[in-house]
Amino acid sequence: MTFDRTLAISNRVIRQIVKDHRSLALIIVAPVVVMSLVGFSLVDQEAILNRIAPALLGVFVLFFTFLLTGVSFLRERSQGTLERLHITPVSRADLLVGYLFGFLLFAMLQSAVILGYTVLILPVSYQGDIWQVFVVLMLLTVVAVSLGILVSTFANNEFQVVQFIPIIIVPQIFLTGVIVPVDSMPLVLEKISAILPLRYAVDMLIGIMLKGGSLLDFGTEIIVLAGFGGIFLIGASLTIRR
Repeated sequence: MTFDRTLAISNRVIRQIVKDHRSLALIIVAPVVVMSLVGFSLVDQEAILNRIAPALLGVFVLFFTFLLTGVSFLRERSQGTLERLHITPVSRADLLVGYLFGFLLFAMLQSAVILGYTVLILPVSYQGDIWQVFVVLMLLTVVAVSLGILVSTFANNEFQVVQFIPIIIVPQIFLTGVIVPVDSMPLVLEKISAILPLRYAVDMLIGIMLKGGSLLDFGTEIIVLAGFGGIFLIGASLTIRR
């Protein structure tokens, strides 16, 4: 892997997304609209909003980042960009890391928009340091970008990327403590939730925002979440045809 080639690919991805108004709308407008609907529908029930806000932050970051990355990477394939890159001396590592960094920049911006809007505009109270919440969301963003790249290698069009949402995203919403605490679930479902990355992000977000915890209290969760990101990226490297 060479830094110059990786940087060149990242720059090309950034320019491509900047020119795409749909992607920019997905990054900024869509999360704000969805968070507004949730937040202002519970404006008279602050206790409920405060309880679910940390989990919803994780859900929306995972969902929108996965969708942005999956659709954008698939578009690169359908337009023949990946095939043209394959006939150059670019390695798989250059390709994947370049795309990862390119998508990551916009995914981080999207996560910052979601977090900023939630804590500054919506009536959400929190206890922990906001920068630690942002670190957790950035880690989840890396996982979502890697997962989006991996899933897009199995899709032939944008509709198929969307079809993966009920399979990959929705189960995580129901099984990772977003709606029902994991301890209250049947043992089988609790075991399944242990292999879902969103669970570890939600645990950290709840621990920091609701209980005033610190990142130092979640060493295991950080390692596991980073491991998911690495596994998804390795999986993508194995499924991209050279």
